[in-house]
Amino acid sequence: MATSSSSKGWLKNLSTYASRIYFFLIIFQIPLFRVPCRAGMCTTPIHVTSSQLIASEIFPVAVVKALLFPGAVINGIVKNMTVPRWDNVLNIYNLTDVKEASAVTDLQRLEVLSGSYFSVAGAVIGILKPGRMSMFGTLLIIWGLVKEGILGKPVNTGPAKTVFVYPTMFIAMVCAFSSVKYDVKKIVRAAPARSIAKPLQSSSKSKLK
Repeated sequence: MATSSSSKGWLKNLSTYASRIYFFLIIFQIPLFRVPCRAGMCTTPIHVTSSQLIASEIFPVAVVKALLFPGAVINGIVKNMTVPRWDNVLNIYNLTDVKEASAVTDLQRLEVLSGSYFSVAGAVIGILKPGRMSMFGTLLIIWGLVKEGILGKPVNTGPAKTVFVYPTMFIAMVCAFSSVKYDVKKIVRAAPARSIAKPLQSSSKSKLK
């Protein structure tokens, strides 16, 4: 009985656990893909989003730095056991000159750009309340990568800019789908109940007549 109740509790909180894992994948900037962007080559949704935010000046630079800093700290510790400085965050991600970079690269990959926006927003919002934004963003990214990788649109200019998908993308996809909370009780209640008793009653009355 204890095992069954614990398994039911785990399944009930599956969306919460999946949202947390997805949050860590996005915020700590675990490489999911590799695509050309304004900053050169981007490997995470946050990198794609930050390059566009800096170029368009939608948010203050401090907000973009706050978005990048957790992943920069993790990457710095893992690679060379150092913690990067706050003032050097944009240099690490090659975001100092993105305003002068051509916007053609982003326009060619609108699905990846839009999906990165939704993935980052869904990861942050999902910590408070799991929803469908992460799933929608991940699907957009996957479609953009598939369109370029399989259909060959747009055409790559060299091997250094070849689009690549890391195995961690599958983990992100599973977490994004699992973060959606499905209420089975509401689905059952919303389903219309079919009446079986009325036809039986009418047939029994016809026999009596």
